[in-house]
Amino acid sequence: MTFTIENVDWMSAKDKLTRLREKVFVYEWRIPKDVEFDRLDNEANHVLLCDDAGREVATARITPQGEIGRIAVISSYRKPEVYQQLFSALLAVAKQQGLETVSVQCELEGVSYYQQQGFRPVGAVYMDAGIARQKMTCSINAFSLPKVEFTH
Repeated sequence: MTFTIENVDWMSAKDKLTRLREKVFVYEWRIPKDVEFDRLDNEANHVLLCDDAGREVATARITPQGEIGRIAVISSYRKPEVYQQLFSALLAVAKQQGLETVSVQCELEGVSYYQQQGFRPVGAVYMDAGIARQKMTCSINAFSLPKVEFTH
């Protein structure tokens, strides 16, 4: 399967991004809608991944401060190549913005995955919307995506 990825801003793609994030976070994960959507959506750069039929299947954002988040992927597309494409696009945005480091607020079970990409834990574990999370940071130069073979 092939994917297309597009850099979008909140105002131009709000409906698509909202639909996708509501499906994943609000309905599937039961995150309160007022927690999922925040003022950073307007400031952030968003990426939107579509499958070869043009369906929106994944999105993520990076804030001007370099925080990567709101990574929403439709369940049937939660595969390494989808995450790799999202992170590649976000890393390109970070470089374009002149950022030296990026960060994520990941769930505890994701810590080892992010460590493999070059991220290191910062600070204590905290709770966010009932989910235990860890802030992790990474120098852009140390960021390493896993090698994935793409199936077309």
